[in-house]
Amino acid sequence: MFKLKSFYVHAFIYVIGLLIYVLKDYYGVPFNFFPIRCINSVVMVIWTSVFLVSAIDLFASYKIFDEEWEERKMKSLLDKKTITQKWE
Repeated sequence: MFKLKSFYVHAFIYVIGLLIYVLKDYYGVPFNFFPIRCINSVVMVIWTSVFLVSAIDLFASYKIFDEEWEERKMKSLLDKKTITQKWE
C-alpha cells in the first residue's frame, strides 16, 4: 500500500515537472528561480528513466514474481535444505 501511494505521489510531482519543462523549453516561459532553472533535458531523461523503472518495479514485478512463483521458490529452497550432503 505504501509503495503504491508513494508511486502516485512521484507520478504527480513528475507530471508537474514535465509540465514546467515543456513550458520552459518549448514555449519560452521564463522560470528564473533556482530549482526550476535547473530543469533541462538531461534532468528530464534521468527523471523519466527513474520514473519508468519505479513503475516497472511496482506493477510488473507482481506479474512476474507472483505468489505461485514465491511458493515454487520457497519449496525449492526447502528441498535443497532437506537433502543431506554426502561426504566421501
